[in-house]
Amino acid sequence: MYFHRSWHALAVLLLASFLLASCNLPFTQTPTEVPTPMTTPASTSPSVLTMDALIPLPASVQPAPGQFTLTAGTGIFVDPATPELTAIGQYLADKLKPATGYKLPVTAAASAPAGSIFLTTNGADPSLGDEGYTLTVTSSGVRLQAPKPAGLFHGVQTIRQLLPAAIEMSSQQPGPWAMPAGVIRDQPRFAWRGAMLDVARHFFSVKDVETYIDLLAYYKLNVFHIHLTDDQGWRLEIKSWPDLTAKGGSSAVNADPGGFYTQEQYKEIVAYAARRYITVVPEIDMPSHSNAALASYAELNCDGKAPPLYAGTEVGFSSFCVAKDETYKFLDDVIGEVAALTPGPYIHIGGDEAKSTPAADYLTFVQKVQDIVKAHGKIMVGWEEVSKIKLLPTSIAQAWTSDLATQAAAQGSKVIMSPATNAYLDMQYDPSTPLGQHWAGYVSVEDAYQWDPTTSLRGVPEDMFEGIEAPLWSETLRTLKDIEYMAFPRLPGLAELAWSPLAGRNWNEYRLRLVAQGERLTAMGVNFYHAPEVGFK
Repeated sequence: MYFHRSWHALAVLLLASFLLASCNLPFTQTPTEVPTPMTTPASTSPSVLTMDALIPLPASVQPAPGQFTLTAGTGIFVDPATPELTAIGQYLADKLKPATGYKLPVTAAASAPAGSIFLTTNGADPSLGDEGYTLTVTSSGVRLQAPKPAGLFHGVQTIRQLLPAAIEMSSQQPGPWAMPAGVIRDQPRFAWRGAMLDVARHFFSVKDVETYIDLLAYYKLNVFHIHLTDDQGWRLEIKSWPDLTAKGGSSAVNADPGGFYTQEQYKEIVAYAARRYITVVPEIDMPSHSNAALASYAELNCDGKAPPLYAGTEVGFSSFCVAKDETYKFLDDVIGEVAALTPGPYIHIGGDEAKSTPAADYLTFVQKVQDIVKAHGKIMVGWEEVSKIKLLPTSIAQAWTSDLATQAAAQGSKVIMSPATNAYLDMQYDPSTPLGQHWAGYVSVEDAYQWDPTTSLRGVPEDMFEGIEAPLWSETLRTLKDIEYMAFPRLPGLAELAWSPLAGRNWNEYRLRLVAQGERLTAMGVNFYHAPEVGFK
């Protein structure tokens, strides 16, 4: 069961709340599995404590009477006493301190006193998986329990959303800091819940990227796909081929300033994401979208002549020379360095819009690159066009504009859904919005929410879908504020599609929760689009 609006469902909720109150569940008791969810409409008033304004929608929510209030004496306790759990506890303390002014010390202990927040992996239900959690809030404390640390981290985001929106302010606020009582049992629908940022068309600083990663974590996304190379720029230092950044990193769309990440800066981004349980997936686009590399090294071109740097936005005109051995030596070096810098299991090789690569050459090229990726101990991910080759069962195809990915699924390879008509965050919301493109149409906030990935490719069974990813291409984006404007408020809806159960979701109900989220985005300083169909206050 999920959200219901009938009087019968309301009666069920009142009965459940009465029974829970009668039980007087002690704080230190491990919560048992409870029936599912909320039945009251989402409240947009910050003065009313509810559990029904969360995004993504949890799998199961049982509200209860009462509340827990953070005070200056509240502590955060973790068990077991591992550095990883201590770091999660400190992350929560750091997020709560600016607005509350409370120190919230983090202590390792097997149990927690009344008035505390307790994070533990002990005694958790293993059926919740690597990312699920149970959160119990009573007047005497908060208990967050998960089989794995990742589940605790995701549960911490729920704790943040249960507190008043002002908790996200960067300066001290008056409070009070109360959370509604109840029990949440939660776990994700899909393993891959991602967002992509194009730093090749326009370059974004390490700080900007990390700010975006923080916003992804807030909505329980767990994959950050970074599009590092394209015709307009090469953004990652490759020590064996230094001109890729010395020359190829100097350009951008409209001849705007270029830039690149040193290997140390890239490792910083990867580590920052990992601390938020987000896997970085680097993309080195090929065989097309390669002009920045071709301009940097003449020998990568079939005619041995380097083209000029490119600042336009047309696609499909460039191609690595498929027949040259030097091409594969280059790609082996590049993929080898990227793989060594990236602890996650994936390397994205692009593979899209290879309009100037003959069809037979394309198949030869991608087959060889798949072998190179495998040789470096990684799993190949590619845009849907890679479905044309004989894929390894571990390789993944990313659907974006056609049904080509059905060929990947037919071979036993999994599919990530990123349909441009729903998931591309660079599409304009409507004709009046100043940023973005509309080649795939206009994508409203409702359009981004009103679809299901498992019905988007005919004949592909649900277990062949790895998950959802929301790409954000940067042809028209120059600043972090531009990124935020295009991603929000659409990204929370896509995050919900990836995390929450399908049943019970509908736009009218979701819109109310999104209105409530607007206050949080404002508190965080996010430059979000006030979409008319949402009705933000």
